[in-house]
Amino acid sequence: MRLYAVAFSATAPHLPAPGAGRSFPQEAPLIAYDAHHPPQAPYALVVDDHPLVARGMNEFLRLHKKLSDAVCVGTAQDALITIAGRGAPALALVDFWLADGATTHFIRDLLALAPRTRVLMVSGDSHGAIVTKVRSSGAHGFVHKQQSPEVFTAAVDAVLAGGTWFDGELPATEAAPLSREVPLSPADLGLTTRQGQILACILEGQPNRQIAEALSVSEHTIKEHVTAILARLDVRNRVEAITKLRGVRLETVPQPYGSNPAR
Repeated sequence: MRLYAVAFSATAPHLPAPGAGRSFPQEAPLIAYDAHHPPQAPYALVVDDHPLVARGMNEFLRLHKKLSDAVCVGTAQDALITIAGRGAPALALVDFWLADGATTHFIRDLLALAPRTRVLMVSGDSHGAIVTKVRSSGAHGFVHKQQSPEVFTAAVDAVLAGGTWFDGELPATEAAPLSREVPLSPADLGLTTRQGQILACILEGQPNRQIAEALSVSEHTIKEHVTAILARLDVRNRVEAITKLRGVRLETVPQPYGSNPAR
């Protein structure tokens, strides 16, 4: 797990101004968080790099009976700076697609910094792989941006109450076209690293013999792995596997933190 450098101290060092950067260098700046900071009134933190959308969700959450306030920021870094200065939010509402990239890595770091914060992710895309990725990040819920205010409120209520809320795929008539490929690692799919390598070959249309030669293992071993992969994906054959993972970018090598896939 990639973690931000966090200092738990009574005196916080100078923090960069929000908006100062949109990517995370390998040597992250020190972000101080006072463990003895007095409890703050419950607030929501909206993290979305589309200002109009962020402002709308922010104003909506300010009306929620369990929240005293809501603030919005446009980057993952600004979110952590806000938490360091203001304390942990009761709810973090995070867009799945942030310009910073590696949003689900950011969720893991946010929860490491503020473990009691409830995290609800949103997206205009409805691909089932997004929900898979959101679940693997440790977020407590996911809701489509196409949903009604009533459904959105129900999702917020469920997550704030300690439950979970995960929308499934929307019907084709309601879903927005997938705007980019969803990055999934083998672990996100419940596969081992080796199975991920084999799945990548399957998605390229390679037969078992070719995969065995490329990975220097027996064809029998590949067949056993393929059987396990199909079972894990809950599909009957290679064609169904390829169809199910259409729109997915399989990441067999971890992406650097702060990478920004094409938007």
